[in-house]
Amino acid sequence: MAKKAETINLIDTFAEFKETKNIDRATLVSVLEESFRSVIAKMFGSDDNYDVIVNPDKGDFEIYRNRTVVPDGEVKNENREISLTDAREIDSDYEVDEEVSENVDFASFGRRAILTLRQTLASKILELEHDSLYNKYKDRVGEIVSAEVYQVWKKEMLLVDDEGNELILPKTEQIPSDFYRKGEAARAVVARVDNTNNNPKIILSRTSPVYLQRLLEAEVPEIHDGLITIRKIARIPGERAKIAVESYDDRIDPVGACVGVKGSRVHGIVRELRGENIDVIPFTQNISLFITRALSPATVNSIHINEEERKAEVYLNPDQVSLAIGKSGLNIKLASMLTEYTIDVYREIDNEEGEDDDIYLDEFVGDIDAWVIESLKAIGMETAKDVMKAPREMLISRGDLEEETVDEVLRILKEEFEEE
Repeated sequence: MAKKAETINLIDTFAEFKETKNIDRATLVSVLEESFRSVIAKMFGSDDNYDVIVNPDKGDFEIYRNRTVVPDGEVKNENREISLTDAREIDSDYEVDEEVSENVDFASFGRRAILTLRQTLASKILELEHDSLYNKYKDRVGEIVSAEVYQVWKKEMLLVDDEGNELILPKTEQIPSDFYRKGEAARAVVARVDNTNNNPKIILSRTSPVYLQRLLEAEVPEIHDGLITIRKIARIPGERAKIAVESYDDRIDPVGACVGVKGSRVHGIVRELRGENIDVIPFTQNISLFITRALSPATVNSIHINEEERKAEVYLNPDQVSLAIGKSGLNIKLASMLTEYTIDVYREIDNEEGEDDDIYLDEFVGDIDAWVIESLKAIGMETAKDVMKAPREMLISRGDLEEETVDEVLRILKEEFEEE
């Protein structure tokens, strides 16, 4: 009875792995055969006198042991040899030195053999599934995938694709306003495939610039066809993005083609990115012009470029400074990301205020703390008017100063010039 139960258990084991996903028939047969041979080799020291036949279509298997017929009383290895009398019980025509092949019931090897087989199969199948998953996604990095949300945790979200493969969307790769429930569909780009210890993890991203690029390629036929090239993308996910595009065909307006009539081509992308505003500008190799365009909608008066340090000093009329900086500094930050230049903006002061009236910051020691003066000088502020020309937001962020401290400095400097 116990033997029958073990046989049924073994058949169930075979059926279980026969249905394993993502593994082709030939590979499955090979793995099953290798697993049987592995168990036999552990039991008898070798498997070379066994034939293993796997029938995946029928869901069963056969094992044959091949032994050499020896005279009675001369059997030294029962696994490899069979006495003449025992051989003739199988078939009366057998003679000494002939080979006897007989069907072996694997369950007769005992429970330990069956347990070892299950463990071996489980290990090999898991390894194959990992290989299959890795091979499927390693060449899909940079592609958009759609998957069902299976579980939402604090630091990441688990999704499953159509084949049941698990994909990870970390919180850091989600747009801040993303909100998904179990069962909903989510789209993201395959950011990378980690394969530590042959345990692949498919990492998705909705914040990557590549995701925005793929969305544009799908929405704008001219990009898909290669008539328009996306040269650079800068994103602050869920807030705003700037895209530099270029066309090699003078008849095509790259910006207009990307935006579409009344923004028709970007509307869907904006919704997918949770309201992320998208600015499209024409790319140019002229860095001064590129920075000017990147700071749009602000109007720039002049630019001083330091190519070695990759810095740009931009001068604007006072009413354009806030436009250049943008809400919460987003516009200038994105412009810097897009152009890969550190951008400082300055207000242009009327000539009547004359440079001769300026005062070095060091002369304010006593009214302004020395460490504050050093912080301002460290970001290129040498004189009072340097500080007064600079945007308040820049002094706070680049000078690493508190708002109250910057406001107090500006108050002291303004009072000095009012007294004059």
